[in-house]
Amino acid sequence: MKKENKEQAAGNKLHSLIPLADFKAVLGIDDREDAMSRYCLATATYTIEQYCMRRLLRKRHLERIEYTGDLLLPLREYPVNSVNSEQVTVNSGKILGKEFFRAVPDCGTYIDIPFSIELSPEVRKLRGLKFIKVAYWAGYPRGKVPPDLASACLELAAWNMSRYRGRRIGMTGNVRGSGEHLEMSIPVQVRQLLEPYRWRVI
Repeated sequence: MKKENKEQAAGNKLHSLIPLADFKAVLGIDDREDAMSRYCLATATYTIEQYCMRRLLRKRHLERIEYTGDLLLPLREYPVNSVNSEQVTVNSGKILGKEFFRAVPDCGTYIDIPFSIELSPEVRKLRGLKFIKVAYWAGYPRGKVPPDLASACLELAAWNMSRYRGRRIGMTGNVRGSGEHLEMSIPVQVRQLLEPYRWRVI
């Protein structure tokens, strides 16, 4: 029982879009390759986030957004899980009351579209307003990662593991007359799965 709890805790700390146990079960990997499995999953997840130009796993973010008079302020990361009233401040740290803003769309819906903070017109009455700081949680919690995103992580991690096992890191094979050549970092089928998750603005 204690061993299972330790494994679960270790899995929760792993930066991965899919659980370690699921990856091992699908590929039929035993405990002797735990270190390699963890490395492949973390590498795949960071590569996917870099390709998508956004953080996909749930994390706290802090943004300083310049105020230009617009009442709709786009947030960099999404989907947004929560924005609390004490986490929205103006200029030198004055808290902006919850009645003066709301998240669009609603927090916690896990809709994969960019989110914004919509300000009340009353905010325009604040003198000397130059910027707004927003602290918020965004990204997918473990267990709520969309299936196609999880599949992309599984495929990329399995692809990396196959390369590492064959000791062919960075190479794909022979090209007539030129020996081995460098390979792409993400296979085409994985890129296709990731296309809907690449960072975009409204």
